[in-house]
Order: sequence, then structure tokens, then C-alpha cells
Amino acid sequence: MRPHIHPAYGPVVYQDRATGEAFLTRSTETSRETIEWTDGNTYPLVRMDITAYSHPFWTGAARVLDSAGAVEKFRRRYGERGRR
Repeated sequence: MRPHIHPAYGPVVYQDRATGEAFLTRSTETSRETIEWTDGNTYPLVRMDITAYSHPFWTGAARVLDSAGAVEKFRRRYGERGRR
């Protein structure tokens, strides 16, 4: 890697706005806000609207589409036309 062309890469805390859950990771993202983490150190805090803690897919709140019901509804509406 060429020196002095890459952004600083360091520890950052990401916090979910909806749940308040937070996790520590490394990133090039920066923030003026800081938070004291459980290890006693202070890290930049980045607030996120959606993380794995609140996303419907990861929390199990995702809707399951009833494709079989949709097919039956289609067949009731339009019948078996076009089938040989």
C-alpha cells in the first residue's frame, strides 16, 4: 500500500437508534460523538438507523409471502386457460 493516501482505520462503536444496542468494530468512518465502551476506553460513536439488531430479516419479524395462496387466487380468477 502506498503511504499517506488511505483514511485512518481504527475502532468505532456503532449504535442502533431503534434498540440502543451497540457494537465495537473497526472502520474508517469517523464521528465527533464519543462513547465510553465497556473496556473503559473512549471510541467514536456512529448512530445507525438499521442494524442486525433491528432489521426485520434478522429479528424474525419479516413477512413470509404465501406464494401458494397467490397461485390459487390467480387460478380461481383466471381459471386454467392456456393449459393444454
